[in-house]
Amino acid sequence: MNKIHKTLLMLSLTVGLLSACSSSSQENKEQAAAKDTAQQTQPDEIVFTKDQYLLAEVQTGKVESRNIGSTIKASGMIDVEPASVVVISAPLGGYVKTAGLLPGQAVKKGQLIATLENPEFIDMQQQYLESKSRAGLLQQEYERQQLLRKQDVNAAKTLQQVASDLQVMQSKVSALEAKINMAGINKAALNEGKILPSGNLYSPITGYVRTSNVNIGRYVNPTDVLFALAKNGELHLALNVFEKDIDQVRVGQAIRFGLGNEPQMNRSATVFLIGQATEQNRMIPVHCHLAKSAAKGLLPGMYVKASIEKAGEMSPVLPSDAIVQSEGKDYIFIQTAQADNQYTFKMIPVRKGLQEDNLTQVILPSTFPNDAVVVTKGAYEVLSALINAGEEE
Repeated sequence: MNKIHKTLLMLSLTVGLLSACSSSSQENKEQAAAKDTAQQTQPDEIVFTKDQYLLAEVQTGKVESRNIGSTIKASGMIDVEPASVVVISAPLGGYVKTAGLLPGQAVKKGQLIATLENPEFIDMQQQYLESKSRAGLLQQEYERQQLLRKQDVNAAKTLQQVASDLQVMQSKVSALEAKINMAGINKAALNEGKILPSGNLYSPITGYVRTSNVNIGRYVNPTDVLFALAKNGELHLALNVFEKDIDQVRVGQAIRFGLGNEPQMNRSATVFLIGQATEQNRMIPVHCHLAKSAAKGLLPGMYVKASIEKAGEMSPVLPSDAIVQSEGKDYIFIQTAQADNQYTFKMIPVRKGLQEDNLTQVILPSTFPNDAVVVTKGAYEVLSALINAGEEE
């Protein structure tokens, strides 16, 4: 009986062990299958922590539409609008007494920018004071003659002669007064009888000094340019286009440009004036209005490179750094989620087209979302993380 009991007990233990082994094996298979399924459903996604995101210096943007491969190359400089430049000269000439303005220096409207001395200023003020006094006497005489004429005491001819003399003297005073204003002589001091040997030049605008041709002690003629002043904030783009390309440039055409040290031409402008004469270097000037967002950090005289877009079909483009290659195929990454300091990126297959100025034409899948947020910088870091995650699994 004991032998039978032992035999049954051993059989029961054996069955239990076999059952447990079978259950453990089944669970391992299910876990492996689940893992394989997870890899098959999301093999092209990777999650970054905030630290990883910052370390990789990831930047994102949207797909843009550009006319790649159908542009005109040009170069030029940042300039000011012609109507915004004011040239200052000395209308009556003279010797420069004071001048301390340098190119680039800011000026305000009405600010004193130079003082000039001229012996003619003294003669002119003397004549003005004498003529003004003479005009006052003639005015009194005219009023007296009018009164006498009403009483029929004097002849009409006498009144007419006094009126003529008064008109001539008043004209002379007005002419001298205009010259005094042009010379910048202090009229208030002059009316008090003070004759000054100097005149002042004042800035007619608020802006900055573009050029300065003034040295203290120098004699300047009325035709000499002392200063060129420019208003603030009124910049434009002056380009030089080869004459062979000018027939493809139109007013209103879009311009993309960048400074010489900028890798991409992300600034925008619009053509508003096309020159009608060819320079000696066979170039034609083309002037463009800047977009408000494009003027930041620009100063007159800066060199720029530009691309004028011809009329043609627009196509989606991305920065060349946004496109990565893996196993001979091209991909981009889009950000699909952002929550709890985590960033989820998904790899999207694309095909590259034409490339121009660090921009590449891309052929996107038909299911590509229009509002997708694309990784424009740091795409290779995201790809490396995805590959490493796949190897660890």
